[in-house]
Amino acid sequence: MTTATQKAYRGMGMEGSVARWYEKTTRKDMAEFRKLADRLRAGLPQGADVLEVAPGPGFLSIELAKGGQFRVTGLDISKTFVELARKNAAGLGVKVDFREGNASAMPFAENSFDLIVCRAAFKNFSEPVKALQEMHRVLRPGGTALIVDMRRDTSMSAISEAVDRMGAGLLNRWLIKATFRFVLIKRAYTRQEFEQMLAGIPFRKAEVREDLQSIGLEIWMSK
Repeated sequence: MTTATQKAYRGMGMEGSVARWYEKTTRKDMAEFRKLADRLRAGLPQGADVLEVAPGPGFLSIELAKGGQFRVTGLDISKTFVELARKNAAGLGVKVDFREGNASAMPFAENSFDLIVCRAAFKNFSEPVKALQEMHRVLRPGGTALIVDMRRDTSMSAISEAVDRMGAGLLNRWLIKATFRFVLIKRAYTRQEFEQMLAGIPFRKAEVREDLQSIGLEIWMSK
């Protein structure tokens, strides 16, 4: 008798043509990736170890690794995303260790990273509490973890405005809005749900920051 294992992600996997479409679409957000990378880079010491959980095509990890100040690792469940991320990094001559793996069972030792970041992916994890526990486990004492994701209680009008700012074509904008409306917003969490999940995890400090002017949340955690 075999024991069923929990699928690592909710819904359809990001592989093949779906992953390549996502890469093409999110490439238009490079200014946002650079802006977030600058924010994170400001508080890191030279030589820090950084982990991005679910980096997708790797754009944020690559921005963080530019200049060689930090050792950056990306962990994604999607084989296609890992391949795309490696190709993107190689094309720019940037060193990032992209590897395949599960956010709920990370292949890293305890206390391995000074910074962990997870952008726009946490809502898709099938075992969110385990993913938070793993972030705590592999984060070094004194380190910081950040989750950036959408709020479930955001409005469709706010989502529509955010998508329009991406600069995508008409068809892509329609597809992205439909994906948000019928899939992603249903998977997202509220501030209160994040606080409940974090209650049993021994982070030294955990703060959920809600930006009512946007569609997102930022969850900052310190060990």
